[in-house]
Amino acid sequence: MRPVHCNVYAALFGCALFLFCGFVPVVRAQEGAGPRATVLEEVEALVPEIRRLSMALWSYAETALVEHRSAGALIDVLAREGFTVERGVAGMPTAFVATYGQGAPVIGILAEYDALPGVGNAPVPERRAREDGVDRGHGCGHNLFGAGSVGAALALKRAMAAHGLPGTVRLYGTPAEETVVGKVYMAKAGLFDDLDAALEWHPGTETAVRNQPGRAMNNFTVEFFGQAAHGASDPWNGRSALDAVELMNHGVNLMREHVYPETRIHYVITDGGGAPNVVPEYARVWYYVRDINRERVERFYDWILKIAEGAALATRTEHRVFLTTGVHEYNLNRPLQEALQRNLERVGPPVFTEEEQDFARRLQRFLGVQEDGFRTEIKPLADAPEPPSGGSTDVAEVSYITPTAGFSVTTAAANIPWHSWAATACHGTEAGVKGAVVAARVIALTGVDLLTDAGLRTRARDFFREKTGGKPYQPPIPKDQPPPLPETTGGD
Repeated sequence: MRPVHCNVYAALFGCALFLFCGFVPVVRAQEGAGPRATVLEEVEALVPEIRRLSMALWSYAETALVEHRSAGALIDVLAREGFTVERGVAGMPTAFVATYGQGAPVIGILAEYDALPGVGNAPVPERRAREDGVDRGHGCGHNLFGAGSVGAALALKRAMAAHGLPGTVRLYGTPAEETVVGKVYMAKAGLFDDLDAALEWHPGTETAVRNQPGRAMNNFTVEFFGQAAHGASDPWNGRSALDAVELMNHGVNLMREHVYPETRIHYVITDGGGAPNVVPEYARVWYYVRDINRERVERFYDWILKIAEGAALATRTEHRVFLTTGVHEYNLNRPLQEALQRNLERVGPPVFTEEEQDFARRLQRFLGVQEDGFRTEIKPLADAPEPPSGGSTDVAEVSYITPTAGFSVTTAAANIPWHSWAATACHGTEAGVKGAVVAARVIALTGVDLLTDAGLRTRARDFFREKTGGKPYQPPIPKDQPPPLPETTGGD
């Protein structure tokens, strides 16, 4: 299956290739003949592969825990390059770990590749379905995330081989980030325990090192079990599971007055009965509760569980709670952030053509938002962490096991809604691929720094230990709980 592309992007291929390749002689002059120069030259050699993988994953658009073709595409490239690949790790068929080298230091690179349901779109600046009928889409850009991270791992491996650098590079194929699952269960399985550091990036509407911790979260469902009856003939014989869900939701909505401004609680009713004239004997509601740290999440989670218990008592129903997953807030690591910032400024942001900027402005015009095009500046790294914003990420679990840092690169037009068809459209274009190439360069450079600079590793580890107080990582989910695979949850 191949993605549908605008003719303008095919016409711009030669121009884009010139912009990519024009980076190489400048790099060689600035970096000399060492491993940093080599790793950047290898990224340039890998640009066609990064582009191919980006477009393949965009075309597949597979959702959480069913990313079989996407994971397979990344695995095939890594295996051909000489990585040893362990598939199906942590009980998830689409999770994998690819390893090159041996011994310390061990540097991890995270790769995501799951898409979102319902946000598919052709790579055009308007709402238009794909010609192949696929309605899923990479509204978060994980096609670029996976391709860029793999490109960085391949370049780092080649530089290690060329310069005889000791150590290990490990590419983690982490599924189901959109449902905040993959890394949680991989962390619980101990797959990150021996890392000296981990690096990650994410597509976005700006180019910046991550400097805010996001929110901790619990993702859970509550099921209610009642008794069916005829809604008109004998409703007195029924016990409505839907009444219990509605009563629970009402209680939570009253609770909102008494939580902190940073707290976020959202829910959807995933099953509310089958017909109006049947008292629903089964109903289910799906909740997220988020806050600035695990302690506050657990506090409000316990409160919501008491509301659920009260709703069951009031409606004479039974109930069952399943904690699907949970995450911490992101544990920022300043030495690694500073290393990423230096390399991000060294590499520079993506360079967009006027045609690509016109695409972004036309998309913004269609959406009725400010027509700023693609952002082209690099955001400075503030002296202190910024306030929590946005949602939650399972990268946070890795950050409580080993020093971890990440960054974003502009891959989508400014001001557009994220997790939307508009972001999907951007992530299927050459402009999006440019962001993946920038990310590959930054990760590859920082990987070389971590392999060759013991002082950086020590500073990152000391900072990590000070922030965590030396406490071992505690998974937010039960120790013996298996991943919520589609076969057991009723679908992806």
